[in-house]
Amino acid sequence: MIYSSVLAAVVSALAAEAIDNTSKQAWQKLYQPGSEDGHDVATLSRSVEKGDITRMDADCWVFARLHSLLKPRHWDALVAKYSTHRARKVQSIGRLHPLVASHAPKLFIISAVTAWAVPRLKGADGKRSTDMIVLPAEFYDINRWDPEARPERTRRRWKKGIEDTLDAMVGEALSEVSVILDYEGLSMRNAA
Repeated sequence: MIYSSVLAAVVSALAAEAIDNTSKQAWQKLYQPGSEDGHDVATLSRSVEKGDITRMDADCWVFARLHSLLKPRHWDALVAKYSTHRARKVQSIGRLHPLVASHAPKLFIISAVTAWAVPRLKGADGKRSTDMIVLPAEFYDINRWDPEARPERTRRRWKKGIEDTLDAMVGEALSEVSVILDYEGLSMRNAA
């Protein structure tokens, strides 16, 4: 087994996509459309275990498979939440906020989706790798998200509702990923 959990498979596949490596497409040589068993990732898993291909190749294959099979909102929820690829994360955030139903004003929804996808980092001023998206501390002040200054209770309710919607999308997406990985022979049910 390549991955210890469904979430590990998603995170690993999304991380592989962010790494600039010219050998990322080696998995394509192993893909055989219309193969008898149709379980190409299982074949890939055996190839990784035998050392015929690298884990990076498998991660790239899983990335491509998930990207092509997941509903766009599920894909965008996973990318927004777990990807480290800056441009893809920003694009996914931009595609997610129109999907969130809320009584909150548009600026509030956009800000809440962004804060959910790019949580405040701990440490000295939230500074980490330059590859990470780091927002200024004042961005997370929900008072700035509502220019009409509605009551704090209302703003907190809106924020929680938006986060709950996004978390539900991630949960649905991970369930779909589980089904895809099960079909492909990478069942996580027996994983610790």
